[in-house]
Amino acid sequence: MRVAIVYNRDSQRVINLFGLPNREKYGLKAIKRITDALKKGGHQVAAFEGDKDLIDRLEEFMPRVVKGERPGMVFNLSYGIQGQARYTHVPGMLEMIGLPYIGSGPLAHSLALDKVVSKMIFVQRGVPTPDFAVLDQSEFEMPELEFPLIVKPKNEAVSFGIRIVNNEEELRDGSDVIFKEFEQPVLAERYIAGREINVGLLGNNPTEALPPAEILFGTDGPQIYTWEDKTRRSGREIGVACPADIDAELAAKAQDIAKRAFRELGCYDCARVDMRLDDQRNLYVLEVNSLPSLGEHGSYVQGAAAVGLDFAGLVNRLVDIAATRYFGIPSPPEVAPKQADASQNIFSYLSSRRDVIEKEVSAWTKVRSRTSDPVGVEDAHQRLDKELSKLGLKPVEELVDDRVAWTWESPAGLENGTLLIGHLDVPIEPAISTQMFRREPEWLYGEGIGTSRAPLVSLLASLRALKRVNRLKKIPFGVLYYADEGRDCRYSANVIEKAVAKAKNVIVLRPGNVGDYIVTTRRGQRVYRVQFEGTPIRLGKANKRTEVLPWAFEKLESCFELSSKKDRISVAAIDFNTAHLPMLLPHQVTATLLMSYPDEAVADDVEQQIRGFLNGKGVKTSVRMLSKRPPMKERKATTRLAKTFEELASKWEIRFKRETSVWPSVGGLVPATAGVVCGMGPVARNIYTPDESVDRISLIQRTILLAEFLNEQA
Repeated sequence: MRVAIVYNRDSQRVINLFGLPNREKYGLKAIKRITDALKKGGHQVAAFEGDKDLIDRLEEFMPRVVKGERPGMVFNLSYGIQGQARYTHVPGMLEMIGLPYIGSGPLAHSLALDKVVSKMIFVQRGVPTPDFAVLDQSEFEMPELEFPLIVKPKNEAVSFGIRIVNNEEELRDGSDVIFKEFEQPVLAERYIAGREINVGLLGNNPTEALPPAEILFGTDGPQIYTWEDKTRRSGREIGVACPADIDAELAAKAQDIAKRAFRELGCYDCARVDMRLDDQRNLYVLEVNSLPSLGEHGSYVQGAAAVGLDFAGLVNRLVDIAATRYFGIPSPPEVAPKQADASQNIFSYLSSRRDVIEKEVSAWTKVRSRTSDPVGVEDAHQRLDKELSKLGLKPVEELVDDRVAWTWESPAGLENGTLLIGHLDVPIEPAISTQMFRREPEWLYGEGIGTSRAPLVSLLASLRALKRVNRLKKIPFGVLYYADEGRDCRYSANVIEKAVAKAKNVIVLRPGNVGDYIVTTRRGQRVYRVQFEGTPIRLGKANKRTEVLPWAFEKLESCFELSSKKDRISVAAIDFNTAHLPMLLPHQVTATLLMSYPDEAVADDVEQQIRGFLNGKGVKTSVRMLSKRPPMKERKATTRLAKTFEELASKWEIRFKRETSVWPSVGGLVPATAGVVCGMGPVARNIYTPDESVDRISLIQRTILLAEFLNEQA
């Protein structure tokens, strides 16, 4: 499990420093001991300061999970940075963002920190506690309590401001210090002369009480545990005896009282209850420490050791206890191929390797293979061939063009199976700057990450999962990657058409659209190069020759008017250049026209009209088709294929929707007899730009769906 330790030590990263600052801190040595203990328990661990950046850091370390995947756990050590009820700040944030954590919730922490409210609850519920009074201001009336008394701040911990007072003068002096230093009311309670007994608590329903521990003050100084003692500034050594030297009956009574106090405040998982024992064998609850110290010499750790829990055992037991409370079982079940079905094993394998998958995406974004870079494309091809060979896939020689397209098949062959298609080239213009990989809480960024790299890694991860559960060899499928997406597949189309003719289903690993969409219908696209050639004309000279530039504008405008939303036809210019000689008007105009269309017959008719518009006297005109990408039409096989994915998505509670798109893909090359879905790669945004990114959760979701689908084809 991923476990994030959250603590407060050095950071003051807040919007404003405002309110009473925290004085409690965990030492680096203690944090390292906890980290090492969790790693020893097999957990993946990271430690974070509990400041304003915490949510982003946690989301990066523990991204949103899919159904059946257990979220990470926060090991909360946070005392807060500033303000009131500081123990509640981090738990409140975790409640809001939906992350499980170890320890009590905000309500229990706030009740335990408010010593007056907690004592009122104890009195009402019959939990023994010393008589007390609340002093609200320096000019207070004397409480009806017998000296000696203890004074302490109403809402602090770690013995801040605590003092024994023996008369009115000492009471007023001690109270004034608290009023000035802590700016809060004073709790004055009857001092119980005797021994101090602490009981650690572990677990929920039932809560286990650890053996009582006794705090040994020695003969010097006050018989209370001060802040100076806890920070080793008092000059005396405070010891801990565990189990305490009390008889079994009294020990059981202390444990029972501690459990009652724990329950009345609504604590979870762990706490330490501090009590005083008088010479009449009466026990009184002083307070409940809802965030007990895990210091190696503290009474809580000593109590655990007394029942056989070493430090690592205690720390990992706390994780198990919280997991039981949240998930009903103490730890994730071990899943092995012989103990569960292939589907569950695939899920377990992939969900446990999310970090590995993201690291592989990062590595692939560093492989530069833009469409215009044949050396980079060949490097990417060699890398992919190596990975697929490891998985047992073999090249299909008749479906290979070493320049632009490569096909591999499983041991079961491609015939009548599933063909997965992606592209190795990154269709970004050379002038666009390179984007380095970076990770944000919800998005991964990098060169070609959405159009090429994340879909490729998703494919490889799904195939590895299938190999892991011994299913890969049984599945008839093939993998085809091409390298001229940036040139509209004009060179790879022949190989692709031959390969898709062999398949029953075709899955195009283009990026999914924001909103968790795949595409089942795409328009076709044709690109034309139009050139207008005339005679050079001097500016201002009278002649009867036609000026090329205005003539070209007029003709192109006629072409644009062929666009029709009703008929789903679009005609537009995507490039425009002129050529001229010195001191002469342009004599040549070159334009690139793009036509988007739903049907080949409609496209043929529009193309004929375009050619007709561009004819004329005085200007030589040529029209050349640069590329042709057929539309991808939905058919029964596609509907059936999409429904299969929808059912798988429903099983794992993954959002999954269908839509149509105006942009073409290789899906248009698939024959009508086969089912085809496009956009099965991870959801991406801002593709073909320096801000291209993929949704982190969709990376694992789409990988699971792909692996599940292929598994069902065995």
